[in-house]
Amino acid sequence: MEVTSAHTQVPVVEQSQVSAARFAAHHAAETAGFTDEDVYRAGLVATELATNLVKHATRGELLVRAVSRAPAGEVELIAIDRGPGMPDLSRSMLDGHSTSGTPGTGLGAIRRLADEFDIHSQAGKGTAILARLRGRRSKRSAITIMEIGGVSVAKAGEPVCGDAWQTHHHAEGALLVVADGLGHGLHADEASRSAIAALDPARDRDVVASLRAMHEGARSTRGAAGAVADVRPRAGRLQFIGIGNIAGSICGPSATRHVVSANGILGHEARQFREYTYPWEPLAILVMHSDGLASHWSLDDHRGLRQRHPALVAAVLYRDFSRGSDDVTVIAGREAA
Repeated sequence: MEVTSAHTQVPVVEQSQVSAARFAAHHAAETAGFTDEDVYRAGLVATELATNLVKHATRGELLVRAVSRAPAGEVELIAIDRGPGMPDLSRSMLDGHSTSGTPGTGLGAIRRLADEFDIHSQAGKGTAILARLRGRRSKRSAITIMEIGGVSVAKAGEPVCGDAWQTHHHAEGALLVVADGLGHGLHADEASRSAIAALDPARDRDVVASLRAMHEGARSTRGAAGAVADVRPRAGRLQFIGIGNIAGSICGPSATRHVVSANGILGHEARQFREYTYPWEPLAILVMHSDGLASHWSLDDHRGLRQRHPALVAAVLYRDFSRGSDDVTVIAGREAA
């Protein structure tokens, strides 16, 4: 199973950093196999997002990754900031509206250039904008039961992220997998990737078998924490198994339930492979994350976030609760509308 690529993090707090954001988008688009025209389109979206961060944001950053490669190539851009937020989103999306004396075409242009677009903004907390672009403006490759998004960012100063994640969609829902290699850097990256790459959804047909496969895959590495969740919305259940410090929360419309992981290290010492089954209710959101994210968060503190794309859910939690001293991965999933 191919491991999902981590995001390239581009801080954007001054005008000189706009070109770095554009370069990162060009690189991701080339990696995704985009044509020259679509590479240019990705650069335009990155430029508009970064320019908005410079004008309006506090501690803004752009997260960039190639979601998939040709022939169904896709690029994801997420702009996040801790600015004042937008008091009237509908008005802000209109061409010609500006609060900084510019022509005011930025958000409208981004929405037109992107193949998928979503935005969340809250007064006093900031704004998060998602733009996904597909090569040749193609449609989504498949309709799935679950809608899933995530953010994965390396610790500052490290060349790679020591966390990894992946999803596998199936006829009843989806399998969500997160691994956190011990420590940081190249050896942690090797551990998390080896663990996830060893899992074969066609062979490992339940969460216990999946985590055991990850355990075997990590044996020649320094080891990792890992967790697997199998969400089946129509059956109304979620099966979960974890070893180590991967956290999981089922955020229902009325209450949040935290899932259970056992102590141990995948690849070295994992004595208990026990799965837990939890009820899954309509409108629930599953959030899984590595310990690079603080545990004391609540979606209820972010008005309207539950209705946004899961990638924005993950991005806002990363923005507001990242510890800043570790790799961090946050993924979120819910039943597709």
